[in-house]
Amino acid sequence: MRQLPLGVRLQDRAVFASFLAGRNLQALEHVRMLAGGAAGGVAWLAGPAGAGKTHLLQAACAAAGATRRAGYFPLAELGPLGSGVLDGLRDIECLCLDDVHAVAGDGAWERALFGLFCAIEERGGRLIVAASAPPALLGWMLPDLASRFAASAIFQLRVLDEAEQREALKLRAQVRGLDLPEETARYLQRRFPRDMRTLYELLDTLDEAAIIAQRRLTVPFIRSVLQE
Repeated sequence: MRQLPLGVRLQDRAVFASFLAGRNLQALEHVRMLAGGAAGGVAWLAGPAGAGKTHLLQAACAAAGATRRAGYFPLAELGPLGSGVLDGLRDIECLCLDDVHAVAGDGAWERALFGLFCAIEERGGRLIVAASAPPALLGWMLPDLASRFAASAIFQLRVLDEAEQREALKLRAQVRGLDLPEETARYLQRRFPRDMRTLYELLDTLDEAAIIAQRRLTVPFIRSVLQE
């Protein structure tokens, strides 16, 4: 996993190859172009937890980081440290900010974000942000910041349906060199919360156990690992 400033880490499997687009294909294509340098400007990813916002941000950071300075910063996690965590980020060529809604309405944070936004815009850099809602629905204090974000490329991410969830799990497993049978994917959906973060975390646990035990991801094996 790539180490980033402030102890923030990218998940090693959060790459474009393991992102099942589903109804979010347009967002995926745009973010991929930003990360690759084929497009510039600002993109805003809105959607509920589990819609894939963090996955796309980290995938963009990993892809862009291969050729230019890139960084991923989850503001819900870093918020308590204060807006000073944004100092020194103006030279980053592809900046990915997660959970922007966590600092909306905070004057110090908004001023820092506005300065960062303007600096990146002037340099022709790329800024990709994610939040629980579109910019027009957040309680901004600075009208100028609100209008800047409202003029960005905005994408509303959709949560995967049950069939797409299974395909996403199989794709994630495939990237890790695992075979996830359809029966096993259905079993995970039946027995555990059906949000992708939880299901991905389960898959990570099972992956480690399967490597150690040299076993396939069958339902009996999963039961033994999770001690059901």
